[in-house]
Amino acid sequence: MNINIVLFQPEIPHNTGAIGRTCVLTNCTLHLIKPLGFEINEKAVRRAGLDYWKHVKIEEHDSYEDLRAKYPESNFYFCTTKGKKDYTQVQYEKGDFLVFGRESSGLPDYIRENNKDNCIRVPMVETTTRSLNLSNTANIIVYEALRQLGFPGMK
Repeated sequence: MNINIVLFQPEIPHNTGAIGRTCVLTNCTLHLIKPLGFEINEKAVRRAGLDYWKHVKIEEHDSYEDLRAKYPESNFYFCTTKGKKDYTQVQYEKGDFLVFGRESSGLPDYIRENNKDNCIRVPMVETTTRSLNLSNTANIIVYEALRQLGFPGMK
């Protein structure tokens, strides 16, 4: 396992599917914090055509607190448009966790406030419109982490 990608209460199945595919192709683990805004049972996965889903290393967690309790010694980085540090200013290590919030509202205030020093962002032009798509943002950051690690196990 290279990096852990955490989706906090994801709402859009297509984003989760795209991030799952990235996990398969980069040897990363996908962590989903409930509740999910969709079903990921076998019927739903088959209907969505996610033929690679069986290869995704996936863990589901009942809450953010459960995830942190399971991995108390791990490094966590919180990906948010409200982060003060660019994602390139982090020295990533194998096994780090990249946490992404809901598509509609991002990470809850309590998570950001309790982890200010580990909140990172992808630079964008200032706008009153939307931010980058969740799956695009996850790919940008995970590939930077993997680049720093020398793309372990990848060719």
